[in-house]
Amino acid sequence: MKNHSKVALITGAGQGIGLEIARLLSLSGHHVILNDIEKSLTDEAVAQLLREAKGKVIGMSGDSGDIAFIEEMASLALSEFGRLDIAIANAGITLYGNFWDYPAKDFFEVMRVNMGGTFFLAQAAANIMKQQKEGGSLLFTSSVTAHQAHKNLAAYAMSKAAVEMLARNLVIELSEFRINVNSIAPGATLTNRTALDKDYEKTWSKITPMGRPASVTDVAHAAVFLVSEEARHITGQNLVIDGGWTSISPSPYK
Repeated sequence: MKNHSKVALITGAGQGIGLEIARLLSLSGHHVILNDIEKSLTDEAVAQLLREAKGKVIGMSGDSGDIAFIEEMASLALSEFGRLDIAIANAGITLYGNFWDYPAKDFFEVMRVNMGGTFFLAQAAANIMKQQKEGGSLLFTSSVTAHQAHKNLAAYAMSKAAVEMLARNLVIELSEFRINVNSIAPGATLTNRTALDKDYEKTWSKITPMGRPASVTDVAHAAVFLVSEEARHITGQNLVIDGGWTSISPSPYK
C-alpha cells in the first residue's frame, strides 16, 4: 500500500481473517486498533503484531455489536491518534440451526452482531471521516452464503446479504465526503476455527474449482487493497473471494 500512515479500526481481529488484515496493515506502517470480544485473543493478537508492526497497535476488547462500545472504540481512535481513516467491520457470529425451529434469541443475536455491529461502526466511523474532510474507507465482511444457499444458515445468510446491501446503499450518503464503502464475501477459508473440523480442508478442496479453500492471507490481501489509495474510486461493490465456488456451488453436504 503506497500511502502515508493511516489509522485503522478492525473488529473481530483477534484471530483468523481479521488478524491477518490487521497484520498486513500494520506491516505497511498503518496504526491499528484491534478489537475482539475475547480479551485473551485481543492481547495475544496485539503482542504478536507488535513484534513486527511498523505502526502502532492498540487492543480493545469488547462486544462489537454493542453501540456504546462502538462509540468507545471510535473515541479511542480520536484520543490516541486524532483521526480515523479506515474502519473494517469484520466481527460476526454464526449460529447454526434449521429454519423450522430456529430460536428467536439466536436470530436476534445474529442480527445484532452482524447487522447492527456493521451499521453502527460504519455510522460512528463515517461521522469522524466526514468531519476530517479528507475522506476514508469502510469495509464490511460478508460471506458467500449471501449469494448461495447453505444448509442451516438462513439467519446468518440473511444478515450477510444485508451487509452487502448496506455497502451499496451508503454510496448515496458517503460519496460526497470522499468516503468509499465496499464489502468482501469470503468463501471456505482455513482458520483456527475451521481447522477444528478434520475434514474441512479435504472437503472444500474437492468442491472448490481452484483446488483448495482460501488462506486468511488470500482474503486479507483483497481487503487491504479495498481500503488502500489504489481503490479510492471503487465503492458500493462486493468482492467474492472463494476460489470459484459460487460459480458452480456444489454442496459440502453431498
